[in-house]
Amino acid sequence: MSQDGVLVIKNLHASIAGEPILRGIDLTLRKGEVHALMGRNGSGKSTLAKVIMGHPDYEVTSGSVTLDEQNLLDMEPWQRARLGVFMSFQYPQAVPGLQVGNFLRKSVQAIRGESAPNAREFRKELNSCMEKLGVEKKFLARYVNDGFSGGEKKRLEILQLMLLQPQLAILDETDSGLDIDALRTVSTGINASVGNAACLIITHYQRILDHVNPDFVHVLIDGKIVASAGPELATKLEEKGYDWLEEGASA
Repeated sequence: MSQDGVLVIKNLHASIAGEPILRGIDLTLRKGEVHALMGRNGSGKSTLAKVIMGHPDYEVTSGSVTLDEQNLLDMEPWQRARLGVFMSFQYPQAVPGLQVGNFLRKSVQAIRGESAPNAREFRKELNSCMEKLGVEKKFLARYVNDGFSGGEKKRLEILQLMLLQPQLAILDETDSGLDIDALRTVSTGINASVGNAACLIITHYQRILDHVNPDFVHVLIDGKIVASAGPELATKLEEKGYDWLEEGASA
């Protein structure tokens, strides 16, 4: 029986250049749930995101990752995207010569396929999303991330999220480098999208979780999830840091 919008990760181990990074991840995300993944630098947070998305540098040595009971690990990244996996990058790449408007239109056609809107419907959707994010129309004529500020790059990532309507949204440190106003705006876009998707937010800070309320918070240490709880766990981490969890994990 299909489980619409359910990501299931079981005993996932992964390495890069022979160096183990993920050491047995078990995680389930359901449609409409927001999960926050926290941990120190080097704990494996971004590795997990890239493995789910299919980055070729990472080798899965054991375990499974399925979305709607379909094996993601057997798919190319573009196939995962068409199935409904979206990843917002921590450091989005510039693509000089490719206009934002054309990029967004072609992306929606490629990912949403037969359900993609026609030209008039797309413009209506696009204008609505841009209004929510405070994006001006002249933004569409610029080249993708070319000369963009950090806030502009993150707005474009969330604009893609809103238009592509994925089943699974992975947001890798979307809050990094944002001022308070930009954080609120980006959070508005996330909140508008997660109702129909499972969402994994990778972050170092509680501040985005004040705007995007998570159902679950997980802590990753040395490639393993060592604690899972509700939003109160993020508050505790803000107060106490990670030392108390690291001591428990080593014990």
